[in-house]
Amino acid sequence: MSRKFWSLCLAAILSPCTALATDETEQGLATLWEVLWHQSGTPTRIVRWENDIRMRMTGVELPRHRDYVLKALRDVTAETGVRLIDVTDQPGEFANLTVEITPDTALEDNQPCVTYLDFRSEAKVDTATIQMRSKDAWRCAYHEAMHLMGVRGHPAGKTVLSYFPWKVDSLMPLDRVMLRAWYSPRMKGGMTPFEALPILADELIATAPDKAAASQMRDRFFATTVEQMQAYAAGRGDIPAIVKRSGKATEEGIRHGRSEMSYFLGVAFFEGATVRPDQKQALTWFERAASAGNRRAQSYLAGPGR
Repeated sequence: MSRKFWSLCLAAILSPCTALATDETEQGLATLWEVLWHQSGTPTRIVRWENDIRMRMTGVELPRHRDYVLKALRDVTAETGVRLIDVTDQPGEFANLTVEITPDTALEDNQPCVTYLDFRSEAKVDTATIQMRSKDAWRCAYHEAMHLMGVRGHPAGKTVLSYFPWKVDSLMPLDRVMLRAWYSPRMKGGMTPFEALPILADELIATAPDKAAASQMRDRFFATTVEQMQAYAAGRGDIPAIVKRSGKATEEGIRHGRSEMSYFLGVAFFEGATVRPDQKQALTWFERAASAGNRRAQSYLAGPGR
């Protein structure tokens, strides 16, 4: 009787902890999904650096900001394994990243910092430019450093990427999860959201105290997300709420996103990425994307050599 009593007491104590961990996993998965969306309302592919980053810092008040900005860049590259080289004091050296500290009157009040990634195809970053106002460098450095590595979204969760941040002056655990997954050997430039999501999720589950419960939550999250994205691509659903809340989604971005999502669903069902393989479903989504003008879907339907 005593053993049973204490077992019940222990279960009562542990249940809230398990529920909290499950909630954190669900929130983490939502954040990892949201980070795969551009603020315009379009889902994105994986882009990342495949070579060293050679950085040159320019602009105003460099002595004031250089060490802090450089620390942010080194923190993100340390998680990814990408080599960062500072060539600021070597004017003759090639740089593929320019970090400009601008006067406080530059840029816009609602966007005091910005990162531009240049790539020939949506897979590999060739060059990049970061701009940030001098007075905002303290809150922009880590946010833009994440964007620099190809992580382009603005999710709602506990990450320096959020427009409603929990923390701005160092990486948070979810940021590290994203970066490690983004640059893991399994991840490839050009991957669609449904190809990337399982890799991101596995990195998150590796940090969970109860991996079995986290894996079950992942499976439920995948099923719900695919269902929601089918509705979105078909014109019945919507983009993630945080993308709308951020206030920068456009009608054109959302419309283009439906076409892209149709193609991404085709890839998901064709390859069995995030969802079980289903060739009939894959064909349906490829056809929908092609009819909306998606060239990749049209190329797929045309067959090899066309």
